[in-house]
Amino acid sequence: MNDDAPVMRETTSEVSASPNDEAITAAEAERIAEAVRTETDAIAVPAALVEDAPTVEKTLLQRLKTMVVAERIKLALRGNRETRALLVRDGNRMVRRFVLQNPRITDDEIIALAKSRTIDDEMLREIADQTQWTKNYQVRLALVTNPKTPLVIALRHMASIGDRDIRQLAKSKNVSQTIANAAKRIVITKDSQRGG
Repeated sequence: MNDDAPVMRETTSEVSASPNDEAITAAEAERIAEAVRTETDAIAVPAALVEDAPTVEKTLLQRLKTMVVAERIKLALRGNRETRALLVRDGNRMVRRFVLQNPRITDDEIIALAKSRTIDDEMLREIADQTQWTKNYQVRLALVTNPKTPLVIALRHMASIGDRDIRQLAKSKNVSQTIANAAKRIVITKDSQRGG
């Protein structure tokens, strides 16, 4: 049996609040995150979950479930790709938010998050607010086509979508009706400008 198969199944699970989860305020989470960024924290996490190793232990999901919020925040800010993939589904929204602040997060991960229909709109807003990510056409397209993206954000990015993709959006049943109608108006406007 392939060792990667159990990990693939685990990544679809949500990391829920563990029995060790203490109530934590946004200010406390920011304080923890700042301590992790400046490396002045005393939070201990397994090195295997931070280092980019070719394989991750099969018990990664179980280990994350037993960690307290402070440990998961540290991993969100420092963890490897597999750890980030699990923490982005964490039950605590602050932990999810700090995954986006991980300096090692890649454009491919951001594109996948922007395309995800299971991601919450708060994370989509944070992705849309970062110009370093919205410079990427695929991120903008993913934000426009994701029905969970708030309409204001999706409509704002429609102007930068290419002709071919706008035509596909106009015909698509997988986007909100407002986005499809806006795409149809753009197509009609462009066609009338070309024809007349």
